[in-house]
Amino acid sequence: MNFKKLKMTGLALGMGAILAACGSSDEGQTSGDSNNSATNEESKEVNLAYVEWDTEVASTHVVGKVLEDLGYDVNLTPLDNAIMWEAVSTGEADAMVAGWLPNTHGTQYEQYKDSLVELGENLTGAKIGLVVPEYMDVDSIDELAEEADMTITGIESGAGVMAATEQALTDYENLEGWELLPSSSGAMTVALGQAIANEEEIVITGWSPHWMFSSYDLKYLEDPKGVYGGEETINTFARQGLDEDMPEVYKVLDAFNWTVEDIESVMLEINAGTDPAKAAADWVDANPEKVAEWTEGIE
Repeated sequence: MNFKKLKMTGLALGMGAILAACGSSDEGQTSGDSNNSATNEESKEVNLAYVEWDTEVASTHVVGKVLEDLGYDVNLTPLDNAIMWEAVSTGEADAMVAGWLPNTHGTQYEQYKDSLVELGENLTGAKIGLVVPEYMDVDSIDELAEEADMTITGIESGAGVMAATEQALTDYENLEGWELLPSSSGAMTVALGQAIANEEEIVITGWSPHWMFSSYDLKYLEDPKGVYGGEETINTFARQGLDEDMPEVYKVLDAFNWTVEDIESVMLEINAGTDPAKAAADWVDANPEKVAEWTEGIE
């Protein structure tokens, strides 16, 4: 099966399911014409999967650029959250740097962890929750009443923050009658920008790091019931056997670690209209010392 043609889908497929194949490559990827599997070392083809959130677009393109500069043929493929985890666990993908723990991807982690190699944190200080503009006169989820027409503007249905919000609608009695509106990450930020431009009320499913916190004056609503959990980390996972098949790739992935400031700078450039591959290349060019840490010992 050709990993580059895995179809983006909202279905949470099981371990025994066949990964769908009829989509196209991500526009930010650099790919060859080989149909070899992820385990074919001679082709130097590396398959990285990611969920199409702004954070993961930034981090995956940066890692992809570093590997490309080392001479690898890198395929970057956006997938539904559940399929991303399954793809790495089955070896259809070599790795991903997009695992949010312990809460956001906790379900997928428990399902697939025994079939993955966990390489640890690549970013700390991540968070999810309900977010509103600073000008709104509400500070806690349990204070919400009829704001924003009792609607929460969400993102893709399979996202962890959406599952947590569904739980919040159950756990918080004051949210009875509220509606969670699924959309996409991009549609959510468009709606946020429009609301702020008109100084209207809006409640969104938010996460950080995200460029919107640099662009707008926002605040997380307090979560006294702890539905959204505390601080999260973003983690790297590889398929089993990658360390033997492609030790240099494994080494880079294992060493990959950066800061909120790093990732937000890439996200802001992409949001300003720069192609993700170009934004990643700009960051790599501007941070040779950090890249050298990830590639230490690799010629």
